[in-house]
Amino acid sequence: MRRLLPLLTTAAAIATATVATVAISGTASAAPFGKYVALGDSYAAVGSLGNIHGDPIGCGRATDNYPSDVASRLGVTSFVDATCGGAETVHMTQPQSVTGGDNAPQFDALTADTSLVTVTISGNDIGFSDIAKTCAEKSFTNPFGSPCKDHFTEGGTDQLAERINAVAGPVDAVLDGIHERAPQATVVLVGYLRILPPSGGCWPVVPFSRGDVPYFDGVEHQLNAMLAAQAGANNAVFVNPGDVLGHDVCSGDKYVEGLIPETLSVPVHPNAHGQDFVAGLVADALS
Repeated sequence: MRRLLPLLTTAAAIATATVATVAISGTASAAPFGKYVALGDSYAAVGSLGNIHGDPIGCGRATDNYPSDVASRLGVTSFVDATCGGAETVHMTQPQSVTGGDNAPQFDALTADTSLVTVTISGNDIGFSDIAKTCAEKSFTNPFGSPCKDHFTEGGTDQLAERINAVAGPVDAVLDGIHERAPQATVVLVGYLRILPPSGGCWPVVPFSRGDVPYFDGVEHQLNAMLAAQAGANNAVFVNPGDVLGHDVCSGDKYVEGLIPETLSVPVHPNAHGQDFVAGLVADALS
């Protein structure tokens, strides 16, 4: 996400790279999949900051992101990582300008012989980073209330629910576009890891007002539910890492880092531990 899910913030700027093709060890005869192409935003692209590779460097594509872990677990014959921090649904078919140059349209990586595709997308479309920034800023006005929820539901309409509903169509188009370009491929739509706990929170370490923690967590659940529905309607497997408890930014065993990362990771993004967890879910779904 270019914004929070460059979802990347300033560190998110480190997230973008041109498609990199990596040979995977293992024999082709033993691999259930031949060519694997990974698409998506920063929640698919990032991992450890020390493991970023590719060109342009702004995509923040890491060798320990979940697609790389999936490729290793499955022993695929070839692996093409087209993910890029800040990507939106339009960047499947249009180039994306990032630090270091332009990332080609991600669909350019798809070919008729592609046998596996994973994709994580839509967080930047709803403005996830700006949402988090707004909630954090407003938390200082009322740490125990729900100023962020009040802001986004002012007038009786939940603006964030409307944004999620609005991006369902573009996600549908992404899945349809994948099937069109890679008709033989198994397609896996991967959701977003839980950022905040269901309630409570850990203000001011992670500055979300106590009443806004369940609201923000609910927004994530709505986003993942929309993705699940689109996967079901478009012949895709859905993997939802958002239901796991005890590994949010307030926990002692984080899958997602807070505003001040405790590991060499992008703020408010999956760390290498979280990406490995997601890779396990994907591999299990494909087994």
